[in-house]
Amino acid sequence: MKATVADRGQVTIPKPLRDSLGITPRTVLDFREENGLLIVEKTAQEDPLSKIYGMLRLDKGTDEIMNELRGDP
Repeated sequence: MKATVADRGQVTIPKPLRDSLGITPRTVLDFREENGLLIVEKTAQEDPLSKIYGMLRLDKGTDEIMNELRGDP
């Protein structure tokens, strides 16, 4: 498959490749050059919540916290 570089340096990735590789809007791609070849790789997309998951430490159990929030004795 071929694509033409536009005046602004943009290239459209052909739809069959986007579909087969799971490239969707906002997918982050990493570009690099190796021995005269342009290499493009999808980067691992991190869920923003996964960065903070497990950071909060509490001295109470989940059931105790939920009971307090609900106003249960």
